[in-house]
Amino acid sequence: MLCSISGKALDVITGLAAIEKPSGRVKKAFELTKVKIKKLSPKEISAYVATGEPLDKAGAFAIQGKGGEIVEWIEGDLFNVVGLPCDLLKEMLKCL
Repeated sequence: MLCSISGKALDVITGLAAIEKPSGRVKKAFELTKVKIKKLSPKEISAYVATGEPLDKAGAFAIQGKGGEIVEWIEGDLFNVVGLPCDLLKEMLKCL
């Protein structure tokens, strides 16, 4: 996976849904964050994989850890890439 994302911009999309009880009213939204991965050499990929960090990650990198070093830039919500777009969730819950 790291070979396939090397040098590319990725879209990280997280969908959220909240249901108000007892009305059953539903609020749905998503957050889109763009992440550009640096162009990585096979040696850089092997060194990162050897840390073990990317082995249990959906995108094969952890921006909040050593994987932050392979990120060239980010456009949008960092927390969306880490796992949960907290600001979006707070806004959704205000509307319920």
